[in-house]
Amino acid sequence: MCTLEKRGNLFLLTLTGHNEHRLNPTLIESIRTALEKVRTDAKPGSALITTAEGKFFSNGFDLAYAQAEGSPTGFHNRLLGMSNSFKQILADLISLPIPTVAAVSGHAAAAGFIFALSHDYVVMSKARGFLYMSELDIGLTFADYFMAWMKSKISSSRVRRDVLLQSMKIKAEKAVEMGIIDSAYDNQEETMKAALRLGEKLGSKKWNGEVYADIRKNTYSEISELLGLVKNYKSIVPARL
Repeated sequence: MCTLEKRGNLFLLTLTGHNEHRLNPTLIESIRTALEKVRTDAKPGSALITTAEGKFFSNGFDLAYAQAEGSPTGFHNRLLGMSNSFKQILADLISLPIPTVAAVSGHAAAAGFIFALSHDYVVMSKARGFLYMSELDIGLTFADYFMAWMKSKISSSRVRRDVLLQSMKIKAEKAVEMGIIDSAYDNQEETMKAALRLGEKLGSKKWNGEVYADIRKNTYSEISELLGLVKNYKSIVPARL
């Protein structure tokens, strides 16, 4: 599950418990409910910080839940259902009218990696955890929108090759060097402090939320199309500008 806390103008979404934070229907719905609350209560000056308790940020889809169906067809259907539901979290994030920061405090694998990348900024702890696209190692492919996020957020084709076709386990400092995340800090506490500082800095701009979300969607136009978001390029300059 997750909790949502308000700290001044900042929303703090935390995946709770000392488990792997596997993305199953229950957790996905909990995150979507929290994001809807953020969308409703957001105002100019707000920002979202997403983090997690324990040694995992998120270890991806809940494969045990999918396998519990007991047949290859049932496994596929449950996995597809989780993918389709998770897709809506990404649509929620890319259309959210405030800046977003992921504070990665532990392992972020597969869909958990994509979840982190779906924020505007990613900061990470050096103390533990790595980023890891595990699909090649476990014999699963992934949805087209996963690749679109990778292409949008990792500009180097060589880095994408190493992430996707070598299933590299990438620690925080290496992730900064590779251009995957923005910054790395010594431990979880320093990572959260940095995320909160960044959220405050971004919120201080008090940008128009509709404009911010519109520019974000158009910045990542390929993923916006795959997520079913309508492109909304502005053809008329507002009079006040």
